[in-house]
Amino acid sequence: MSKSGQPHLRLEPPAPVPKLVAMESPAVEIIGLVKRYGGITAVDGLTLRAERGAVTAVLGPNGAGKTSTVEICEGFRRADAGTVRVLGLTPTLPELRPRVGVMLQSGGVPPAMRCAEWLRLVSHFYARPLDAGALLTRLGLADHVRTPYRRLSGGQQQRLSLAAAVVGRPELVFLDEPTAGLDPQARHACWELVGELRGAGVSVVLTTHHMDEAERLADQVVIIDKGRVVAEGSPASLTGAERQLRFRARPGLALEELLNALPTGSAAKESPAGHYIIEGQVGPELLATVTAWCAAEGVTADDLRIERRTLEDVFLELTGRELR
Repeated sequence: MSKSGQPHLRLEPPAPVPKLVAMESPAVEIIGLVKRYGGITAVDGLTLRAERGAVTAVLGPNGAGKTSTVEICEGFRRADAGTVRVLGLTPTLPELRPRVGVMLQSGGVPPAMRCAEWLRLVSHFYARPLDAGALLTRLGLADHVRTPYRRLSGGQQQRLSLAAAVVGRPELVFLDEPTAGLDPQARHACWELVGELRGAGVSVVLTTHHMDEAERLADQVVIIDKGRVVAEGSPASLTGAERQLRFRARPGLALEELLNALPTGSAAKESPAGHYIIEGQVGPELLATVTAWCAAEGVTADDLRIERRTLEDVFLELTGRELR
């Protein structure tokens, strides 16, 4: 049984790789990718690599170019320049279709088609699909097998899209915002399924706006902004071992005075208003300095806590906090 209480699916390793493709080729390899829409350059010389049997999270703010990049990998768009290989092949080749699963955020399902009918139809395009009924049960859709697609909730439609992406036992699956709109139970069930896919040797390329999701699931994270890669690495390497001291107080405190008292190499910022972050060698000396400074300022440091940097902290540092 899975942690969500549903039975494990009988996931098997992907089928042997055809001889025309070397197994050492990555799941996805992009070199110098460029995509333009009129006078706008959405992807600007982007280079990234997603390894086989791993979960690679592609993160970026709206308009960063991640959707265009993934759609080119899926074969839905053509690049203006650069090289893209998926399982060692050009993305538009028909040989890839039975080997790659694609999860779209919306659309593609006839509104009147029933939930189980759609998944069984999709499964017929593959040589050795998963059991459609078991997959629907695993994703909490067993009570909706006869429900037309248009009557499913947004979260149920999202789970059906995930089921359609994995039912064919793909070697590589692209998941676009897989848990958008899901409640906590469904979200964790999806996370478990992604973990089982990786355990079976399936390569996963994931786009998400949930930093905690990427931090939990990904072996490799690629952050892109303005059409270029701005950082990549494992979640641990990106967040680092450095700890932060955080607290809340009235907005607009004079941080310059605090910085003068802190150990060399420390940093202090207010973001957002009334929320303070102190970075550096967080230990007894730094903690005593901050609390003494707060007392001198006549403020109470509410919700004072020490924690490690998160992937969300890194993301905001690299891409900015302004709305796009």
